[in-house]
Amino acid sequence: MSSHSDSSADRRDAVRQRHREAAAEVVPEHTGLYVGGEFVDAAAGETFDTLDPTTGEVLASVARGREADVDRAVEAAWSAFDGTWSGYAAGRRQGVLTSIADVIGEHTDELARLESLDNGKPVSEATIDVRGAAEQFRYFAGLVRENPGETMSEGSRYGQVIEEPYGVVGQVIPWNFPLMMASWKLAPALAAGNCTVLKPAEQTPLSALRLAELIDDVVPDGVVNVVPGYGEEAGAAVTGHPDVRKVAFTGSTAVGKQVMKSAAENVTDVTLELGGKSPVVVFPDVDVGKAVSLVSSAIFYNTGECCEAGSRLFVHEDVADEVLEGLVAAVEEMTVGDPLAEETDLGPKVSREQVDRTLSYLETAREAGGEFLVGGDRPEDESLADGCYVEPALVEGLDHDSAPVQEEIFGPVLTVFRWEEYDEMIELANDVDYGLAAGVITDDITRANTTARDIEAGYVWINSYHDLIPGLPFGGYKQSGIGRELSADTLEHYRQTKTINLSLR
Repeated sequence: MSSHSDSSADRRDAVRQRHREAAAEVVPEHTGLYVGGEFVDAAAGETFDTLDPTTGEVLASVARGREADVDRAVEAAWSAFDGTWSGYAAGRRQGVLTSIADVIGEHTDELARLESLDNGKPVSEATIDVRGAAEQFRYFAGLVRENPGETMSEGSRYGQVIEEPYGVVGQVIPWNFPLMMASWKLAPALAAGNCTVLKPAEQTPLSALRLAELIDDVVPDGVVNVVPGYGEEAGAAVTGHPDVRKVAFTGSTAVGKQVMKSAAENVTDVTLELGGKSPVVVFPDVDVGKAVSLVSSAIFYNTGECCEAGSRLFVHEDVADEVLEGLVAAVEEMTVGDPLAEETDLGPKVSREQVDRTLSYLETAREAGGEFLVGGDRPEDESLADGCYVEPALVEGLDHDSAPVQEEIFGPVLTVFRWEEYDEMIELANDVDYGLAAGVITDDITRANTTARDIEAGYVWINSYHDLIPGLPFGGYKQSGIGRELSADTLEHYRQTKTINLSLR
């Protein structure tokens, strides 16, 4: 027993040392507010610590923005818009976005390791995120010139319909994909000609601040401003600011409702990308191995901390035993550990708060009579004791009306339902408040198309999951949000329409 304990302690010490060395290399030098092209202290001089969820150690002390700091950032953004950015022609903005993409690409390894340290995601997944962030700026750089407007003439009347930027937009992003979510917000806002105030999540502010460092010589001063801080302080100040003309928020549905109320005070336009409880439907004609791989990825990618995670499995009775046996085996083979290690499949959750939240839902599932096919607790490995780890879990036998099925857990928890009658399955698949995404796994293309149309969701994958392609709009139905990301539709969310009616008499 003591030998095992010593071995665990040695591994734990090795992880701590690895993370300290990585932090010394990649944690940004500047952790203040980025306002008007400069890093500055918060007006009140306050800071907060951002923690490494793998070791529990402090990565950096970050400026704690509040209302006064948001005021400064909004003022700087308007000064940049009026004095510089509004005069940039489309081609010049296109060059700026392309340069941002280049800078991100040149620092892929560094940014991926920083994301792993601050968020806990495996570095292999963080690398995908960083590349995706660069891709967003390239995609919207390609759309910058697509603003032809419209003209109409009737008799002596000549009409023009033109699209103009809002001016200054406020953007609040979550902690699950910090850099990628920053790119989802910044790229279309800048492409449309806006300046922005970005509020990163308090759990993961470092990659946004490092991005600000990297683009400081690329973007004119004040065009991009970053105000770290807590949601109820800095975030609320952004979404309720009278001089912010447009608000874009990604996060939970509960907070999204608060954002709508806050924006309503000034009748500010909003787009919201919110929570999900996405179904994955498996038909009896599937290749079991392929189905297992897709379902596993749908729920366990990014430790289940995905708004579109496929968290409810509807598997046909004819293949249910085989698929579930395969999923149990897949979970048992997963490596839960240090996110900086290439072999790691699941890293820690982002914080102790999120661990407690997930464990609370798992306890509710037990009390409700759920059968745990695998997982459902914290890992027994003592070398992981410092980190925010939760075992991946499969739970069967819950009532579909129960809280673990209906509510977004945002963790590696898959609830399982067997089905035989299609109509009954579809009714359950749609029986949640959310409608963000879904997955359909079948070799029958007609059946796949019918099911995709019957499911109430804004984005449906057929025989794949999580692959988000720029150009295909992403967004939800019902309480999963308002508006679309990743496409030309997004650009329209950052523009306002002006009609000019000219009399030629």
